[in-house]
Amino acid sequence: MITEKVNIPYKYDEFHSNGNEILVLGIGNYLMGDEGVGVHFINRIEKTDFPENISFIDGGTGGFTLIPCIENHKKVIIVDATMDGKEEGTITLLTPRFSNDFPISLSGHNFGLKDMVEILTMLDTMPEIYLYTITISKMEPMLMELSPKVDGAIKEVTEKIIQLIENFNKN
Repeated sequence: MITEKVNIPYKYDEFHSNGNEILVLGIGNYLMGDEGVGVHFINRIEKTDFPENISFIDGGTGGFTLIPCIENHKKVIIVDATMDGKEEGTITLLTPRFSNDFPISLSGHNFGLKDMVEILTMLDTMPEIYLYTITISKMEPMLMELSPKVDGAIKEVTEKIIQLIENFNKN
């Protein structure tokens, strides 16, 4: 049996992108303390500080339901918590292209992100991904506040993302 890959032209869905090429996505569980830093980030930012024509989504723990939003943007900037052993509040930028490029210790929804990337790669709809992780030391069920160091990282990661987007626009 001979099989060959058939390239089906992909059409972007403006419903999921509002015609924007860049998506800023915060993910995490708001009810798990520092693990929800990505959601806190997206809910605190002042969108007027960012250039126009950017989509912003509180992805929560959306997993697979976020695929249409992610695949319909050319560039996706994600903010999420990680338990990587670094000092709490440390911000790291990763540019994963494959599921194995994501940190092993990505917190609570680790498998959801990796699985999404596998699906997007398989469908050949994978955008450029820029993953900002903020180091946390623990997850605390039923806690909606952030620890001081993780909370302090939100302003810094916001500035880094604005700078990254400005660099996109220069190129």
